[in-house]
Amino acid sequence: MDRRQRKTRAAIFKAFTSLLSRKSYYKITVQEIIDAADVGRSTFYDHFETKDALLETLCRELFDHIAQSLSDKDCSGCRFTSGGENTSAFCHILYHLQSDERYILRLLARERNETFIECFKQNMNGLLRDEKFFNPKWRSLDVPENFLIDYISSSFVNTIQWWVRNKMSCDPPTVDKYFRSMMSVII
Repeated sequence: MDRRQRKTRAAIFKAFTSLLSRKSYYKITVQEIIDAADVGRSTFYDHFETKDALLETLCRELFDHIAQSLSDKDCSGCRFTSGGENTSAFCHILYHLQSDERYILRLLARERNETFIECFKQNMNGLLRDEKFFNPKWRSLDVPENFLIDYISSSFVNTIQWWVRNKMSCDPPTVDKYFRSMMSVII
């Protein structure tokens, strides 16, 4: 992708996230996004087939960033089962979400956000399947791996939604501790 394409894409993301800060995803139109980004309709569609594709890309880029930062040597001990509150991959994700640079938490907190929830869960599933973070103990459980991973992802999303509904009154390590306590039988 050349510099001009990156700038256009960044403008679309910025416009979209700005709109998300003010209104529901379902009430945002492609026209509003292109007006705010100051790009043409065909330019928008050169980058994204639909508004849902834009949302999915936003989510995927968040998880790509999280996966990369989890892979860095600073987080080499991060596993989804780590006992240390500062090294849990779940805690690491919570810190990323707390910064809420792209209004991800608002999307998770809103009612009628099925598209984003599904996208978030699929990306979370991808992280959970990653051998760097996958807990070997999971293989000994008498359930299909895809069921287990989907269960953990869904539970984590529910935990995040609870956290947001409670105005993030707990810090990420505390929420991580709550989540891992509830999941300790599994992970």
